[in-house]
Amino acid sequence: MIKRIDATEKAVELIKVLKEKHGDLMFYQAGGCCEGTQPQCFEKGGYYQRTGDVCIGTVEDVEFWVDKDLFEYWKHAHFTLTVIDAFGVGGFSLETPLKKTFQIEYRIFTPEEEMNLEPVTRIE
Repeated sequence: MIKRIDATEKAVELIKVLKEKHGDLMFYQAGGCCEGTQPQCFEKGGYYQRTGDVCIGTVEDVEFWVDKDLFEYWKHAHFTLTVIDAFGVGGFSLETPLKKTFQIEYRIFTPEEEMNLEPVTRIE
């Protein structure tokens, strides 16, 4: 099965640091303006998903949730979670005090990959 999300080594290292400090985590990407333009990292349960939102997979056992409308737009794309040394557009994500920002890089799945994608989970 082809994963819908992966992470760079730098992103994995930051997730480990945040897990040590905050415990179980979750990611949410809204796809709207401002805060929604980048993935947000919260303590697990610190953000309430809406009906129809989609979990596209996990990174380091951390669920990565995507807004239902964003998923429909990007369902044919692979996400790679990265991190940069910069202050992002907002301040709600847990990496902000560390002067880091999570970002997503996208690429379109090949036709062969599309036929073998991991299933997603939706909020009913």
